[in-house]
Amino acid sequence: MKKIKFGVVGCGYIGKRHAEMIARENNTEIAALCDILSKDKLGIDGYKVPFFSSIDDLLHNTDAEVINICTPNGYHAEYAIKAILSNRHVVIEKPIALTTADAEKIVYTALSRNKLVFCVMQNRYSPPSLWLKELVDSGKLGAIYIVQINCYWNRDNRYYKPGNWHGSANLDGGTLFTQFSHFIDIMYWLFGDITNIQAKFNDFNHYDLTAFEDTGIVNFDFINGGMGCLNYSTSVWDKNLESSITIIAEKGSVKVGGQYMNEVEYCHVKNYEMPTLAPTNPGNDYGAYKGSAQNHNYVIENIVNVLNNKESITTNVIEGLKVVNIIEKIYKIKSSLKE
Repeated sequence: MKKIKFGVVGCGYIGKRHAEMIARENNTEIAALCDILSKDKLGIDGYKVPFFSSIDDLLHNTDAEVINICTPNGYHAEYAIKAILSNRHVVIEKPIALTTADAEKIVYTALSRNKLVFCVMQNRYSPPSLWLKELVDSGKLGAIYIVQINCYWNRDNRYYKPGNWHGSANLDGGTLFTQFSHFIDIMYWLFGDITNIQAKFNDFNHYDLTAFEDTGIVNFDFINGGMGCLNYSTSVWDKNLESSITIIAEKGSVKVGGQYMNEVEYCHVKNYEMPTLAPTNPGNDYGAYKGSAQNHNYVIENIVNVLNNKESITTNVIEGLKVVNIIEKIYKIKSSLKE
């Protein structure tokens, strides 16, 4: 196993998580860090590695083989393409871009330079998600009839602070991009693409905090069969309520719930006995908030194993592109409603 050197661009909450996981893993090394803020303000003085204030300086002055893009969403595509053009592999936090066109540019650039793109969708590593994937792929559920995804979180003025990138149209992109793309990824991973989309949106209590909706109800059909709905909101008072997926199928029904889709709440499937699952890691802690599960260690492990020819990519760039495309298709409904 060769040692893999990483450069982390963006050292906020999620960038720190990447750096921490890289520092902990075997066969990994942090070659450089990058952020527009100082190491002192970021609280990362403990990392005795070169620190840069721009991605261009990092790319020109380090030998990192992999660049982790952990910046605000609006910079993901631009910085990923820069890193690929400098002959690095890239790890891109969700979402990989804010438009399908920009995601396609990442795909094209990676293919032209023969570089790998790792998309961070760490909820795939949670035991209930792995179990669901195995169950769906096994065919034990039979035909899929209905899939319902509910994402009800709290994001208020403790999260959307003046001057922060969260809540902006160009850097955040919207609730589905920043808060709930993990769960759209799980839906796509399990059931494939969607069509015949209908939706309603509202901004109940974020009109002075964000440039976009805080709530949506989305109905659709799966191209592979069955229908689904996605109900989401960041208007829940004080703390997260749930992130859940309910599947009604020909030969049974299941529901995975909890704050971040971390608990199997119901399983009744013909001729099937529910296995005992390992506990799910707690949610990432963003100050006063909980987010998706703390599984970034598995992401880093996967990168090391892939680059050592030990396994395949867990979430590849085409899957990352499809998540962006699904969100963009949903938001096009919102745009048409305004016309």
